[in-house]
Amino acid sequence: MNKVIVIGCPGSGKSTFSRTLHGLTDLPLYHLDLLYWNSDRTTVSKDVFGKRLKNVLVLDKWIIDGNYGSTMEMRIKECDTVFFLDYPVEVCIEGIKLRKGKTRSDMPWIETEVDEELLEFIRNYNAQSRPKVLELLEQYSEKDIIVFKSRKESENYINKVK
Repeated sequence: MNKVIVIGCPGSGKSTFSRTLHGLTDLPLYHLDLLYWNSDRTTVSKDVFGKRLKNVLVLDKWIIDGNYGSTMEMRIKECDTVFFLDYPVEVCIEGIKLRKGKTRSDMPWIETEVDEELLEFIRNYNAQSRPKVLELLEQYSEKDIIVFKSRKESENYINKVK
């Protein structure tokens, strides 16, 4: 395991899982949100984001945390391991609500309110985004793909790595 991506619905705990895995493996950790967002809540251009991501992908070792469907296949092609946090919608919505007001190393600002657009994305994730993810995972089935259906499953995995 040298090149890892951690994907899943917003609020599933991708960043938390990634930080824990980083601590156990010493693989460098990159958060897609930090490559894409500025601290003033504006985004970088698609070209800048693409260049930043490509600069990470050429490295020998990494963990990349985040979805960003437009770049998912690019990341899957380059990785050797995929962790898919495939949790129920309710778990992800709870995760979003719990992070409100907290400093996070994966975002350049503190979220002070729950974003309704994000909640709507989460509610539609299983119908709109998840099928595309599953299709890509099927297409790249030679990769080491680990799917967690609950937080308990991911915690058990981490405990085994420890």
